[in-house]
Amino acid sequence: MTSQTPNLPDSDQIRRAPKVLLHDHLDGGLRPGTIIELARAQGYDSLPETEADKLGIWFREAADSGSLPRYLETFAHTCAVMHTRDALFRVAAECAEDLAEDGVVYAEVRYAPEQHLEGGLTLEEVVEAVNAGFREGERIARANGHRIRVGALLTAMRHAARALEIAELANSYRDQGVVGFDIAGAEAGFPPTRHLDAFEYLKRENNHFTIHAGEAFGLPSIWQALQWCGADRLGHGVRIIDDIEVAEDGSVSLGRLASYVRDKRIPLEMCPTSNLQTGAATSYAQHPIGLLRKLHFRVTVNTDNRLMSGTSMSREFELLTDAFGYTLDDMQWFTVNAMKSAFIPFDERLAMINEVVKPGYAELKSEWLFRQTAVTSGSVAAAS
Repeated sequence: MTSQTPNLPDSDQIRRAPKVLLHDHLDGGLRPGTIIELARAQGYDSLPETEADKLGIWFREAADSGSLPRYLETFAHTCAVMHTRDALFRVAAECAEDLAEDGVVYAEVRYAPEQHLEGGLTLEEVVEAVNAGFREGERIARANGHRIRVGALLTAMRHAARALEIAELANSYRDQGVVGFDIAGAEAGFPPTRHLDAFEYLKRENNHFTIHAGEAFGLPSIWQALQWCGADRLGHGVRIIDDIEVAEDGSVSLGRLASYVRDKRIPLEMCPTSNLQTGAATSYAQHPIGLLRKLHFRVTVNTDNRLMSGTSMSREFELLTDAFGYTLDDMQWFTVNAMKSAFIPFDERLAMINEVVKPGYAELKSEWLFRQTAVTSGSVAAAS
């Protein structure tokens, strides 16, 4: 519930606040300098820019087209340099380091193993390289005074025909750092029901999966992901807003699908900046997350692709704070939502909430209280 005190977080507090990230693509979060170095080492000469700052700007501008297919084209350059064990290890380690530096304490990072085979690696070798990189990144983060736990989500491309194979791969590594499965790619023309065999397999194995749905295609994509495929979470799900009607007097009525999503507490992996880039939302102030938060949907805040969006978890929360006046209490609400929805065992989720997330926000709130007390005391002393 929104706090009654104006404890609006500043940028430093937002960065230090414990954050939980459920929707982040490994191939969408590379450091520009790393892309350049890997391209040079692997003989890839098709980068649009060869200076790190300029390359970062190019990715952001190319992703700002308002089109999901055009947005997805930018990944050709990142995937092109992720076909060796060393490259995958480095990218995964740097991902964990960067997230930890931004205050992320738990992350589920997704990638499609089938997109990293051109260098001769097997699917298993891709998974093992990424897992090893995440563990190294966690180790480096600890050495730098940060704590983070990273789980992998294995993604199948919805336009391809390897979903069952990738689902089986995710299941075989479920006790070795892989926490679930996903499908991604352009929604239009590639409904999730094309991969029912993969989802049926995962359900039989009691495994977890999320589905990119309701980003560009709308309510039918969400309905299929839930009612045909049985998704545990919705990747984006922003178009659920199309099943909610707000009257002129401010009253709100939910359609049956929106009611189902809210009633069943189905997590929505919302990515505000990315949604603006792909045309799924028109502005931060008009983003459906504002209404969905008020209506108590299970909303979470995510980055999607940090490179393409020029973003971080801290930046996403800063923008939402500016747009909606969110407080530390709101930030904690989003974070607890995400941790509740993670694909790790219940007792581990509960421990993260009670021993990491809540104490972290309590400390930040106490800073605000002491700061307010200092300001009040100073005013009284000046008046004496």
